[in-house]
Amino acid sequence: QVQLVESGGGLVQPGGSLRLSCVASGIRFEVYGMAWYRQAPGRQRELVAKITAGGNTAYTDTMQGRCSISRDNARSTVYLQMNSLKPEDTAVYYCNGGGQGAYWGQGTQVTVSS
Repeated sequence: QVQLVESGGGLVQPGGSLRLSCVASGIRFEVYGMAWYRQAPGRQRELVAKITAGGNTAYTDTMQGRCSISRDNARSTVYLQMNSLKPEDTAVYYCNGGGQGAYWGQGTQVTVSS
């Protein structure tokens, strides 16, 4: 059974930082690309960043250089470091991966507010 379990979300003040983690189980993590998406209330889910099995990264303009994706294959974990957070970054953040991005985590809530 494949599971992607996110953690690390929470309430943070504008300008703050968070590191999200996603632990994968039930798949050969090291052979798959992984990605982080987010979905704000009333909006479609959007891609934030992705990382290939080989560690190559790509980012959308969603967070405009304020985030960094990384992976630790030994821990079957993908991370999203987010800095200089803004209220508009408030969303549920989802981990995605597996063959053709087949699997999703349950999401972790990030709220940026003073």
